[in-house]
Amino acid sequence: MVSSPSLPWYRQLHWQILGAMIAGAVAGLLGGPAIVPKVGWLGTLFLELLRMIILPLIFTSIVSGVSSVGGGRDLGRLFSKTLGYYMLSSFLAILAGLLVVNLIRPGASGAAVGDAGAQLPELASPSSPVDLLLDIVPENLVAAAAEPNYLAIILFSILLGMSIAALPDQPRGLLVGFFDAAFQAMMKFTSGVIIFLPIGVFGLIARLVGETGFSQFKALGLYVLTLLSGLTLHLFVTLPLLLIVLGRIKPKIHFRNMAGPLMMAFSTSSSAATLPLTIRNVEEKVGVSNRVSSFVLPMGATVNMDGTALFECLGVLFIAQTMGADLSIMQQLIVVFTALLASIGAAAIPSAGLVIIFIVLDAVNLRGPEVDAMVGAMLAIDRPLDMYRTAINVFSDSCGAAIIAKSEGEMNVDVD
Repeated sequence: MVSSPSLPWYRQLHWQILGAMIAGAVAGLLGGPAIVPKVGWLGTLFLELLRMIILPLIFTSIVSGVSSVGGGRDLGRLFSKTLGYYMLSSFLAILAGLLVVNLIRPGASGAAVGDAGAQLPELASPSSPVDLLLDIVPENLVAAAAEPNYLAIILFSILLGMSIAALPDQPRGLLVGFFDAAFQAMMKFTSGVIIFLPIGVFGLIARLVGETGFSQFKALGLYVLTLLSGLTLHLFVTLPLLLIVLGRIKPKIHFRNMAGPLMMAFSTSSSAATLPLTIRNVEEKVGVSNRVSSFVLPMGATVNMDGTALFECLGVLFIAQTMGADLSIMQQLIVVFTALLASIGAAAIPSAGLVIIFIVLDAVNLRGPEVDAMVGAMLAIDRPLDMYRTAINVFSDSCGAAIIAKSEGEMNVDVD
């Protein structure tokens, strides 16, 4: 992995991003608007690469994760509990992000980017929840992929994965192996694109500073504080309450038992890389059986992304604020719903949430060069935030395993 601590510091991704951010700011400051056409295309090209991999990444990720569940009554019950918990925890994470971004309004101090307010596209807003539901059921899957209608693709992927999981062993094994291999290929592809992140950051920051100076950096500072506030609220309030209410588990004990995986998740920014240590600690220290942990945790590493869901919702509302757009209640509900579904498709690799945020932006028709500029600025400062989000994702997975184990009658979970 590019950010492996064993690599020299100058080859670690977060230092490369910091260097690119500083170099881009200096280039933009010295070059002014004249430098934008010379280096801005580097950032645009990188964002286009990210958009290119969205559809195959979420399709293979969701189908692989859902289809690997298997069949049988016991597995069906375990699947229902696991999916129910993951949907609940992600929804509560999104609500935490929605609360802090509306209270602090970090983007209000930076509205708008250039003339973004005058160029604001017509924001999408279905007239009713029924219209929203009809919009996500694709009449033509190929047309939905071409538009692209990402919510429709996500829904189809979930249903296809569930259908594969219900097949007999022989065809199910064949299809699960195929989609898992395709997902592994897309993760390798995505990791390859992320390698070029410093180059993209340089182009995006040079463009941002060249066009607007440093006027947006105050808003970015408030955005960081707002995102940290939302993530901290979820980690130390929402998830402990779920442990207490749903599992009758003492949060202090669970935090202590999961200290190792949390530190590894923070340092690697990858739920997948942390998964072996997470499984070991959940079984040996938390006291969850292998039957539950081997099912709940791999599924969580694929589909449960609380920190990512919170980031997507908060990030989109922040961008809307910087552009001078006040999203209506219905539009914010679209953001919540889209962030919930899109987080399912976020792969368990570093910075995958940056890929998925375009899905939520598209859902309310927030597009254009001004939006790209703000995404680029957020991308440049995202590495430490991504580390924190990943730790929260892993902790939520472990909470789910403990709660589900207690619901299955296991008595030695997080005992003193």
